[in-house]
Amino acid sequence: MPSPRRLIVMVSLDVAGFTRLVHEDERTTLVEIAAIRRDLIDATLAQRHGHVFKTMGDGALIEFPNVQDAVRWTIEFQEAMAAWNRPRRDKPIQIRAGIALADVYVDGEDRAGAAISSVVRLQEAAPPGGIAMTHSVRWQLGKALVARFARVMKTLKGMDEPWEIWVWPISATANGSADAAGSAKRLQGDENRPSIVPEKPSLAVLPFQNMSGDPGQEYFADGMVEEIITALCRFHWLFVIARNSSFTYKGRSVDVKTVGRELGVRYVLEGSVRKAGDRVRITGQLIDSSTGAHLWADRFEGELQDIFDLQDQMTCSVVSATAPKLEQAEIERARNKPTENLDAYDYYLRGIAALHRWSREANNEALRLFYRAIELDPQFASAYGMAARCYSQRKASGWMISHAREVAETERLARHAALLGKDDAVPLCTAGIAFAYVLGEHDYGAALMDRAVALNPNLAL
Repeated sequence: MPSPRRLIVMVSLDVAGFTRLVHEDERTTLVEIAAIRRDLIDATLAQRHGHVFKTMGDGALIEFPNVQDAVRWTIEFQEAMAAWNRPRRDKPIQIRAGIALADVYVDGEDRAGAAISSVVRLQEAAPPGGIAMTHSVRWQLGKALVARFARVMKTLKGMDEPWEIWVWPISATANGSADAAGSAKRLQGDENRPSIVPEKPSLAVLPFQNMSGDPGQEYFADGMVEEIITALCRFHWLFVIARNSSFTYKGRSVDVKTVGRELGVRYVLEGSVRKAGDRVRITGQLIDSSTGAHLWADRFEGELQDIFDLQDQMTCSVVSATAPKLEQAEIERARNKPTENLDAYDYYLRGIAALHRWSREANNEALRLFYRAIELDPQFASAYGMAARCYSQRKASGWMISHAREVAETERLARHAALLGKDDAVPLCTAGIAFAYVLGEHDYGAALMDRAVALNPNLAL
């Protein structure tokens, strides 16, 4: 009988420069590493519910029940290591750490699978004494923890495409004076390599300005950007930066050249949204981040009931500006309205805005809004998926109260999302995460996420 599979939060630790340290003073190095394991690892893991499932001479693999405990423990460990090294400034022992979600085979106390080697490669991208975590981990953290990490793009060993990873401390990234709001900087690697810009056209959509004069409409402007990002991501040849990365610039005045350099993108889309009564005006401009040249600018105005058409017009205009030879079939494939019910869509946008605030109260509010959207449109696949995502967030944060009931409700929502949205990446992805992470149905969850990626290769929820 094959070993069962499970999705775990895994931390990989490795001593930087271990071979050199052992060569210089084998006995002292091994004694000190044993002391670190005893005093800073084994003695502290229980507080964060972690346990070591594999050790090597220069490292260890640790499992945690949720991302909050994993990230907090790893930061605390690295801070303790910094204090431990202060009297040893001449010969410090520095440890790299990587944090990721890993789909593994469980064999008693052992864990196995290809995902483990990926986490080890991720850990190798961390600076000595620092941490590297994947976007899937970052997505599940609250703002206070996220603010301590900086986003970078880096091609890991054995990988063809650059990964979006998050690095602690921020001072380990280029131009360490960056503020803690999550400025995206590249790593100062051993060879001080330049930032990686994907070979295919790359684009960041910055938060649109809310020109309505009502702060209460902020959710609408943010929702428009999220929908435009999702639509643009459907074009396989276009690399679109995830919403969580581009929104680190929200409320800040930034130069597009800086954005392009920090995010590693060729183009930047910025704009504004004005909603007055039943009318909406969306403006946008596409800028070449390397030169600052304006490639395209336009304004789209109409009735609120035409909002999806306005989004389509902007998306197609941006696509046409970046790739004039784009096949019309791809443009048509991006024109999928999530719902015909505008009231349901409004509740859906409000729910997304609440979900991104990442707190217990905001999660409850988001779930209420998604349920309201479903009530208004029972065929709204993305609303079911986002409601299931609320429960994924609850599990990740330890907020579940009635576990059996909430798991059953997660399954109901996820099955509706997968059934109603079988050709839509957003409900498929959110349902897949729920099945794999909350329900433990890893194979089915992975199949749904594979389908989502096939429909939308750049999707990053």
